Parts: sequence; C-alpha cells; structure tokens
Amino acid sequence: MSGRLGDWLALLRMHQWVKNGLIFAGYIFAGNFKLPFPKALSDLLFVVVAFLSFCLLSSSVYAINDVIDKEKDRKHPIKRNRPVASGRVSVKEAVGIAMISGLSGLVLAVGVAWQNQTPLFLLSTIAYPIWGNFYSLWLKNFIIVDALSVAAGFVLRVAAGCFAIKVAISPWLILCTLLLALFIAFAKRRHELILMGNNATTVRSVLGEYSPQLLDMFIAVTASMTIMAYTLYTFTAPHILLSDKKEPWLMVTIPFVVYGVLRYLYLAYQTDTAGAPEQMLRDKPFVINLILWTSTIILLGLLAR
Repeated sequence: MSGRLGDWLALLRMHQWVKNGLIFAGYIFAGNFKLPFPKALSDLLFVVVAFLSFCLLSSSVYAINDVIDKEKDRKHPIKRNRPVASGRVSVKEAVGIAMISGLSGLVLAVGVAWQNQTPLFLLSTIAYPIWGNFYSLWLKNFIIVDALSVAAGFVLRVAAGCFAIKVAISPWLILCTLLLALFIAFAKRRHELILMGNNATTVRSVLGEYSPQLLDMFIAVTASMTIMAYTLYTFTAPHILLSDKKEPWLMVTIPFVVYGVLRYLYLAYQTDTAGAPEQMLRDKPFVINLILWTSTIILLGLLAR
C-alpha cells in the first residue's frame, strides 16, 4: 500500500507546488503584512488557503496532462518514469485522482471566496485548470504560444493571490511575472531540445519548430527584459524612510534580481536544472539570494512610513 500511495503522490507532482508560491506575491508587495495584526493574520490565512487550493488544482492538471501525454512520455528518458507512462498508475486511477484533487481545490477556493467576499478569486481558480488543460490539449503545439501559455499560468497565480485578499494588481507585478515565466519556459524548451536531439519531436511536437540558437536568443531577450522591467518597477514604488520625501528605496533589491537571473542562466547552461526549474531550490547560492531579496522587501515595507 505504501508503494501504491507513493505512486499516487508522485502523480500529483507535489515537488512542483513551489510554483504556487507566487500566490504570496500580492500579500508581500502590497504590504499587507504590516497591517494591524488581526487583519494581517487574516489575510495571510486567506493566502495560505489560496495556495493550498492552487496546489490541489495544479496537481489535477498535472495528472490529466500525464494521461494525455502518456505515449509521448514513454519515449522520454526522464518522463517515462512518471506513474502513468510507466504503468504504475492506470488511466482510470489517474483521472479519479485528478477529479478528487481538483474538486478539493475548488472547495477550498469556495471557502476563501465566501469568507472574504471575493468572487474574482473563485473565477481565477476555475479558469486555472481550464487553461491548463486547454494548454495540454492544444496550445502547447504552437511555437512561442506554448511558452506564452505557460507564462499565463504563472500570471494567473499572481492575480489569484491578489484577488484572494482584495488588493490592487500592479501591472508591473504582472509584467515581471510574465517575462520571468517566459524566460524559464524558453530555458526548459532548450533543455528538452538538447536532451532529446533528433528525437525531440517524439516527445513534444513543437520542438521541431525551435532550434538551440533561436532559444538562446529568446532566453537572452527575456532575461534582459525581466531585469529591466523589475528595475523600472522599483522607480515606481517609492518608500518614505529617512526623510519626508518619497524615494525609490526598492532599488536596493535590484542586485538580488540580477544575481538570481544570472545564477539561473548559469545553472540552466551548466547543469540539468532547466529541465526541472523547481530544482533551483536545491542550489544554496540561489536560495540564499532569494531569502535576502524577500527579507529586504519585507524590511523596506516595515520601515516605510
């Protein structure tokens, strides 16, 4: 039974739940953590439940995707070990687990939407699995559109986090998320293309439209745009700290973002990290940089008047 349970949990890809951490972006950047304690705690609880809701919803999408791609996954040196592709979990089981996971996520979403009177959050949770399955069935077959579709899923997570606690969605936050997700998506496509070589189209048909040189350019462009967009964002987020003047103190976090992007590039080109972006959290320099960046943003928020 333990082996069976392990296969079911593997189907849910819990290691990829880290991507749903974007749900917390609105809470952090809107500064809700410095509200009066009852309100700050209440909003944090809503965000945590929203995070759990998206974890379950994303797992349902992953399970359905494994069913759809089972034949192609069997030709992939890594994905062939997935529960459905390997035959350890049947299609019927996978669909059942996907339904249970998805419905559980929607129940949590209804709870957040009902308690905090935020129907937009519920709509976003309904839209996410629909979009995810639409991608698995169709959008992933079109060059560039496939990466944009993946990025849209990340943007939807950020928007949902804002909806959950009813804070304004910063267009800069959306833009930075979109560009960063595109950067990661193109890096992953490059990894898949190089890993599979001439057999790339057998596991993902759209890879036939890409080339390593083209993806190198896409990666360079989106990496540069991510850094530039975040830099420009810091100019529009003034903090009143040491004087009565509004000054762009958030600019002090730019080096962390530059280092994070460049560190990801280094690992993507020198290791297999690009194939599974969540592995970045195993890289100590990257994690330390992420902690310093987050801590600095929170500190600036707490000091701002």
